[in-house]
This record gives sequence, structure tokens and C-alpha cells, in this order.
Amino acid sequence: MKQLKVGVVMDPIESIKPHKDSTFAMLLEAQRRGHQLWYMTPPDLYLKNGHPFAEQTELKVWDRPNPNSTEQYYGFGGTFDQSLTELDIILIRQDPPFNNDYLYSTQLLELAEKAGVLVVNKPQSLRDCNEKLFAQWFPECIPPSLVSAQPHRIKQFIADHQDTILKPLDAMGGSSIFRVKAGDPNTNVIIETMTDFGKHHIMAQTYLPEIKDGDKRILLINGEPIPYALARIPAEGETRGNIAAGGTGVGQPLSERDHWLCQQIAPTLQAKGLHFVGLDVIGDYITEINVTSPTCIRELDAQFDLNIAGVLFDHLEKQIQL
Repeated sequence: MKQLKVGVVMDPIESIKPHKDSTFAMLLEAQRRGHQLWYMTPPDLYLKNGHPFAEQTELKVWDRPNPNSTEQYYGFGGTFDQSLTELDIILIRQDPPFNNDYLYSTQLLELAEKAGVLVVNKPQSLRDCNEKLFAQWFPECIPPSLVSAQPHRIKQFIADHQDTILKPLDAMGGSSIFRVKAGDPNTNVIIETMTDFGKHHIMAQTYLPEIKDGDKRILLINGEPIPYALARIPAEGETRGNIAAGGTGVGQPLSERDHWLCQQIAPTLQAKGLHFVGLDVIGDYITEINVTSPTCIRELDAQFDLNIAGVLFDHLEKQIQL
């Protein structure tokens, strides 16, 4: 494989935690293979006369697996205004929320894709596949769910299922998620706050008691699952397993049901150019399909001596050679 030019559009690299950052794992692997790294944040992207450019900075990275290390883990070279079409691969690794600025970034990057650059994940699919709503494409794989802005429908869902989870459609890391049981005196104010008095859609799902065993993150590359999941166990007194909400990550092999769930969604992921996806599974059900910047590479690598970014780049390099 020839040396490739790999661009990454990400949040500021100085703000990441390299010992557990999946984007950083991808950068380390690309550099290990001899590829050139070019770093961009979303504001660096721009269009000139309909052509996509960015202020791109040469990047080097160094592995610092010790979370207490104070050693520098990245270094910058020169910064240049360059066409995005000079790159071979662009990794979109900006965290949600998916707001207008994120939308504009995908539209800029789609022009690079049109010129032949491999953009991961596909910009059109990032726009189409809301991480909460995308799972609804697979009704046989999800728990009882409702998406609505209407308070009376949400309250009826709570009455029907007795123990529920309410969550916004545009957040990440477990933020603004509520567990609401039938008869909870705070039900009305929670729904009013989340929907802004019926103006915004939210999701309601039946509460899955299997969360005590972990909210499993399954990573898929071109629809094929990594054989181990990271079960994120909620902290004491919590209903959310997200690492960002204090959960503890425990690796475990995929179950037969996990493999079946992956098989149901794999053809759609492949058709949509969703090369790297994080599936969230509680018990027997998919709760979310993460397509923007799935995490947990480094945790699974460490627990099972894997190289998940290596599997990803094996796949991406094959796409370049096609």
C-alpha cells in the first residue's frame, strides 16, 4: 500500500484524553502504516468558488497509554491552505451535538467525496442517520419505543409501560436522559422541559432492567462486528451506563443475540457507507446506532489485545485500491 494522505476533522486535539480516545487510536494506526496525517477542526473547512479547502496542519502523534502521563502526545508541523481533494481519506470524528454547524461540515466534505476522496463515515449517511432514530429502521431489534413531541402521547406511553426512559434526539454521553415511572409527580415538568411544551420530538423507550448488566457497545467495521463488546456498567444509583456518566467498562464476548442483531443491520450499514459504527445494546435490544464518532476502541484493545483501528484501516485501504 502506498503512503496515503489521511485527514481528520475532529474536536481540538488538546482537549482529548489520548489513553481512551478512539480517534487517537485511528491516528496512531494510520501513522504506524506510514501515512501522512493532516489535522483540521470544523472551522478550518471552507469553500472557495465551489471547491472544498481547509487550513490543514501536519500532525504527529505519540502513544501515551498512562492516563497520568504529562508527556506531549501530539506535535504540529506546518499549516497550509490546501484543497481537500488532495487527501485520500478524511475521517469525520467530531462529537455531537449534530447542529447546523455539523450539518454544514458534512456538506463541505461531501464535495471532497464527490471528487473521489474516501470520507468516513459517508456525509450523506451522517445526515440521514440520527443516532437515536436510526435504530427505528429495525423494529424487530428495538424495545417498545415512541418518538413524539406531543405530551399526551408520551404520558400514555409511560402509563402503558409503567417504567420508561425519556431521552432527547440530539445529545450524547447519556446527557438529559430521565427514567420516569408511572405516577412520578415530576412527569409533566420533565416532558414540558424536554419537548419545550410540545415543540420538539423526544424518544421514549421501555426501561430495560438488563442495564444492570451493562449497556454494551459493539463496534462494527463495514457491518462486521468486533467479537468483543464493552459492557458499560452503571455507577451506584445510576440508570445510565455511559462512561461519560460514570459507568465502568467491562469487556465481554458477543452473545448469539448480539451477532443476530449485527446481522440485521449490516446490509444497511454497508449500503450507506457507514464504515465504522457503534451499536448500543441493552439485554436483547438495540437502543442506539452511533455513526458520528463511536468510541471504546482503546478500552477493548487493552482488555483483549486487539488492534481495532488496524482492522478499520485494512478495510479503508481496500476501498482506496478498488
